[in-house]
Parts: sequence; structure tokens; C-alpha cells
Amino acid sequence: MIGRWTTWKTFPDAFHGEHIEAPIGPGVYEVCLAATGEQVAFGYSANVAQALSKAVPPPNTRGWPFFRRASRHRYLSSELEYRTCSAGTAAEARIAAQQMMGQRQAMFRRFSATQRN
Repeated sequence: MIGRWTTWKTFPDAFHGEHIEAPIGPGVYEVCLAATGEQVAFGYSANVAQALSKAVPPPNTRGWPFFRRASRHRYLSSELEYRTCSAGTAAEARIAAQQMMGQRQAMFRRFSATQRN
């Protein structure tokens, strides 16, 4: 059984000892830029807390090899917010994420069709 989405929470700063408030079990997660609402990460996992901790990579502290990591934009944790939705099993989380993506794509198709007319 799929739960409800949590409220949007600011992404924690590990330097100050803050922690991600997310289910240790299966569920769906979404990470967005707080200022614009642009989606940075979306997915499902058997362990949502662990997936969220890996969704945004740590900043590159070493200067070399900078050319390998230059293609992926990095965000500060203070720029991000996240929400989660718990599930009973990993299979339920996968199905829920697929349905959510399908609904989002249908909305985008509908919105783009009204913009062309």
C-alpha cells in the first residue's frame, strides 16, 4: 500500500549534523530546486533514505580530474528540497513511480498541445 507524499523538506546539511527524514524501507522520492521547482531527482528504492543520500553527489573537493565530473551539474544542499512517499514493498514503489511518471508525461503532452493551438 502506498502512503501519501510528505511535505517538502529542505535538504539536510551533513556538516551541521542534520539527517534525512525518510523511510528506511521502500518508497518513492523526489528532489527539486527550491527556487524554481525544477526536478533534480525522482525514483523509487527499497531504501529511500539511502537513495536520497546518493541522489545528490557531494561537491568535488579535489581539483583533479575535474574533466570527468564537469558534465554533471552539482547543487548545494541548501538549494534543494525533497519529499517522500512510503510503500509496502519495493514492487509497489516501482509501480507507483511508473504511474506517477506516466501521469506527469500525459500532463506535459496535454499542456504542450494547448500551447501550440
